[in-house]
Amino acid sequence: MDAMFEAVRYEDGALLLLDQRRLPAEETYLRCEDAAAVAQAIRDMVVRGAPAIGVAAAFGIALGMRAGGGERAEQQARLERLGRELAATRPTAVNLFWAIERMRARGASALASGADVATALLDEARHIRDEDVAACRRMGELGAELLPQQARVLTHCNAGALATAGYGTALGVVRSAAAQGKLAAVFADETRPFLQGARLTAWELQKDGIAATLIADSAAGHLMARGEVNAVVVGADRIARNGDVANKIGTYSVAVLAKENGIPFYVVAPVSTIDLHTSSGAEIPIEERAAEEVTHHAGRRVAPEGIRVCNPAFDVTPHRYVSAIVCERGVARPPYLESLARLAGAPLA
Repeated sequence: MDAMFEAVRYEDGALLLLDQRRLPAEETYLRCEDAAAVAQAIRDMVVRGAPAIGVAAAFGIALGMRAGGGERAEQQARLERLGRELAATRPTAVNLFWAIERMRARGASALASGADVATALLDEARHIRDEDVAACRRMGELGAELLPQQARVLTHCNAGALATAGYGTALGVVRSAAAQGKLAAVFADETRPFLQGARLTAWELQKDGIAATLIADSAAGHLMARGEVNAVVVGADRIARNGDVANKIGTYSVAVLAKENGIPFYVVAPVSTIDLHTSSGAEIPIEERAAEEVTHHAGRRVAPEGIRVCNPAFDVTPHRYVSAIVCERGVARPPYLESLARLAGAPLA
């Protein structure tokens, strides 16, 4: 079951991004013709989701290098500058830095061999995009195997085709389960304050003809206690070496509720989300978003003037709450220090 849209598309020399700020009311694409426009789109959450911003950044670097010209040192300096500018857009999702580093390496190789750098980088960006789609399909298959027949799945935030190059991570599992006839129900948390569940997950599932029920974040525990949920499936923005998981704010609360109610809590993310250089979740930088996301709704103030606001975009779920982590290379289970290193291809400590 394929998604009925493309969130990230390279076409006619520009990167077209489905503007997720305007969903579900309006389906419009923002056209980015240079790296600065891509960086601003990532910063403003036109495009969001860890894999998707990695793909977008890769194309941003390709766009930034296509002017060509200059001596080798000048081109190398431009490549480094573009990488820094795109890396500064959002701090938590490690896929962004992974994609930038991959583009730097490809650019350096092209420069060393005398190949056309712009062509090499565009080719690499396309490879990153295509690999992400393939990885999501594989994760969907592996994750669906973990679900029971008549699965009643709860998901938080949006980890679907909108958050990737296509198909999705957590929603890739939902898509695969639906295609296999295993899916009985999907509950989507609204995901305050940016409402990715209400605006994006609900829209995406409707677009694909998968019946879903939208719930307030505070209703998740109630549904679990009533036996209406038998699996939780979420994505991730960074996974530490020990299995601690950074994901959209509110994920930790859902994981604790799942543990209390004896419900498996599955994390689905590509290998590029595993950060073996970060030993635990305590080391993961947590992005703080604008106060207006909490004090306003649809442009209208809903909180009193002058109130102090704390608006972390992510939280960290300790590995003890995570039943399994699904990536394209297989399923990691505790102890994660061993299983994640093995799947990520690193030597065991």
